[in-house]
Amino acid sequence: METSIVHNRSFRLFAFLAGFFICNALVAEFIGVKIFALEDTLGVQPWNWNLFGQTGSLSFTCGVILWPVVFIMTDILNEYYGTKGIRMLSLITAGLIAYAFLMIMAAIHVAPAGWWVGSNADAGVPDMQAAFSVIFGQSQWIIVGSLVAFMLGQLVDVTVFHWIKNATGEKYLYLRATGSTLVSQFIDSFVVLYIAFVLGKDEAHRWSISLLLAVGTVNYVYKFLAAWAMTPVLYLVHNAIEKYLGPELAAKMKREAMENK
Repeated sequence: METSIVHNRSFRLFAFLAGFFICNALVAEFIGVKIFALEDTLGVQPWNWNLFGQTGSLSFTCGVILWPVVFIMTDILNEYYGTKGIRMLSLITAGLIAYAFLMIMAAIHVAPAGWWVGSNADAGVPDMQAAFSVIFGQSQWIIVGSLVAFMLGQLVDVTVFHWIKNATGEKYLYLRATGSTLVSQFIDSFVVLYIAFVLGKDEAHRWSISLLLAVGTVNYVYKFLAAWAMTPVLYLVHNAIEKYLGPELAAKMKREAMENK
């Protein structure tokens, strides 16, 4: 008879979902230093948006590639483990992200081996220490903004998710998942930019409100479309979990999740 906790399907599911959630959040933070041009990536003509008196092309951090996955994992965890479960996991994730950045700062400040600094000069990287510092040494205000926006977004997401589920019951998975994401990511999109580029900058380099609104709106529209496009994936994951847990255990976990608020 399988009595060990590692053989418990609910525990194994949580361990997998939590690990995947944390992994995606961490990687999204690290790859977010790269800015990519969406139009060039898709091979289309640049769309010069004009919002709030600002113009520009569609450029995003590479972190947006993975954040839609984090959105889905948040909604799935919310569905089966409730508000307390996702809040606990969000706090752990934020703590691990902060820890990871502290370790990276320590790695940047240790003295590099002399031979390593120029080891990739033939590949076009004459100073490995400078490259390492630039890639991994993100602005402290960007890190703070990202962590604050992440926690606010997660707390709002779980609250709106359960509001919608209380009103609709088990129906309309897409509504509670997408609806909660749209509200939480509206907050996330503007909070991170405000902290990183308004609060965290001196007067000479501080973003104007019009630039903040323009960039934040473009980022939010992208997240809106990404959340909508990921709806089929949400249903595929949900159905796979229902099959793995079985109807009785799945129903029990979802009932307890609604009580675990």
